[in-house]
Amino acid sequence: MTLLILGLILFLGMHSMRVFGEGPRNSLQARLGAGGYKGVYSLLSLAGLVLIVMGYAATRENPQIVWIAPIWTRHLAALLTLAAFVLLAAAYVPGNAIKAKLHHPMVLGVKVWALSHLLANGMLADILLFGGFLAWSVLSFKAARARDRAAGTTYAPGRAVPTLVVVVVGFVAWAVFAFWAHGALIGVKPFGGG
Repeated sequence: MTLLILGLILFLGMHSMRVFGEGPRNSLQARLGAGGYKGVYSLLSLAGLVLIVMGYAATRENPQIVWIAPIWTRHLAALLTLAAFVLLAAAYVPGNAIKAKLHHPMVLGVKVWALSHLLANGMLADILLFGGFLAWSVLSFKAARARDRAAGTTYAPGRAVPTLVVVVVGFVAWAVFAFWAHGALIGVKPFGGG
C-alpha cells in the first residue's frame, strides 16, 4: 500500500503544480529552464506512475475489501468509461464541438473514468487510486476553468466532422481497451472472465 500512496503523491503532486497557482511552476521553470523543467517533470511523473502500478499490483496479493460493489455498477462503469474515452479523444482532435463546449475534456475524461471505477470497485487500494484521481481531476478542472476566465480564453465553435471523428475514435479505443487491453494489461476483463 505504501508504494501506491507514494506513487499517487508523486504523480498527482507533479500534475497539481498549476492547480494551486502558477508560482511554484514558474519558479521551477525559471531555475531549471523550460527543457530542464520538462525533463524533471517527466521523470518524476514516470517514477510516480511506476510506483502506482507496482503498488496497486502488490495490493492484489492481500486485498482489503471495504465494500462489495453490486454487479450493475460494472455495467455503469463500462458506459461511463465509454464517455471517458470520447472525452479523451476530444482533447486531441482539433475543431470538435465537445472541446469547444467543455474546454478541458481530458480532465473531465479522467474524472469520469475515476468515478466509474470508484463505483465499481470496493477494495481499499481502489478507493485510494480512483478516489485520488477523482479528487485531482475535480481540482484540476476548477483551476483550468479559473485560468481560462482570468486569461479571457475563448474557444472556437466546433464542427460536425471533427466531432464525429472524436466519437468514432473514442468508441473504437474504448472497445479495444474494454474487450482486449484491459484484460491483457490489468488482468481484469470488464465483460467476463478474469
